[in-house]
Amino acid sequence: MPTFLTYVNAAGHTGVVPKTLPTIDMSSPVCCAPVAAGPMNDDDALQVALRLKALADPARVKIMSYLFSSPSGEENSGDLASVLGLTESTVSHHLTQLRRAGLVDSDRRGMNVFHRPHRDAVGALCAVLDPNCCR
Repeated sequence: MPTFLTYVNAAGHTGVVPKTLPTIDMSSPVCCAPVAAGPMNDDDALQVALRLKALADPARVKIMSYLFSSPSGEENSGDLASVLGLTESTVSHHLTQLRRAGLVDSDRRGMNVFHRPHRDAVGALCAVLDPNCCR
């Protein structure tokens, strides 16, 4: 049974937000008006929040940083684990969350899985958060 948090927004309206965010299809880049363009509707806010939640972990931010700075543009799970000082199962868990958020693309080649940042999705998330993107 889901747990809900009660909140009161700046206008004094109360509402509930699920403590655990629901699973929705995030395979395509977020596409909505920028956060600073005005009040967002619930669906757009959820789309942005789920992607930010996927990045709200230092290990995941480091994974994204390493993927973006990779000379080959992609890295396999074992190399990521070595560089980050984490176990492969931990890196795999984090990559799964990033993949579900549409921020990482992965493909298997033989015994290895290679990962690369989904640049369009990350760029779209940046644009949604940029208050100056539409000026």
